Amino acid sequence: MTPPPSPYERALGASVAELHPRLRAYFSAVPTGSIGRGSGVFDVVGTPRLWTWPVLAVLGRAGVVFPTWERDVSFTVENRATVDGAVIARRAFDLCGGERIMVDRVSMTPIGLVDELGTGGSGGVVRAAFRAEVVDGALVLHSIRVGIRLGRLRVELPRSCAPRVTLIERFDDADERQHVSVTIDLPVIGRLYEYSGSFEYAVHSETEGEK
Repeated sequence: MTPPPSPYERALGASVAELHPRLRAYFSAVPTGSIGRGSGVFDVVGTPRLWTWPVLAVLGRAGVVFPTWERDVSFTVENRATVDGAVIARRAFDLCGGERIMVDRVSMTPIGLVDELGTGGSGGVVRAAFRAEVVDGALVLHSIRVGIRLGRLRVELPRSCAPRVTLIERFDDADERQHVSVTIDLPVIGRLYEYSGSFEYAVHSETEGEK
């Protein structure tokens, strides 16, 4: 049975055909009973702005971002589809202080492509809506709304002070690897957090290995 379109396919519509073929496969729906697995190295993770680390430490306990500034960080990623058509990603960062896990859930909603980051009984701790586009075969996401969860209450941050999240995901034919860059910037202050690097990825059967 053909799985329903992934959130990324729904967000991009006809533009999905403009993605690099390897990215079209990556952002398509993960078949039922399968899992997408990747491994690679982030060139940089975190931020050198030490004054942000206390806040990042709180978010780190929920698996959102981490109080660190490191280079050449090994990582793995696992992507799974849910019954309601969302995609859940689990990224494991091999940081100096030990393995740290970042979890997010991507879905298509009436306000667009939404990524909920972090763990919690009432959904993600941070919720961001994105505008999706294809640029030179790469997927580019720009945040248009960012909110946080305070207990059971969700608060959308005013655009004037909300962080701006940008993701660029591309495939490089020269090294046969997928490259990803995520940056978080705050108006006036500038870069708050980032991670970027490259990895290899394939879809496997959860019980039988690679398809």
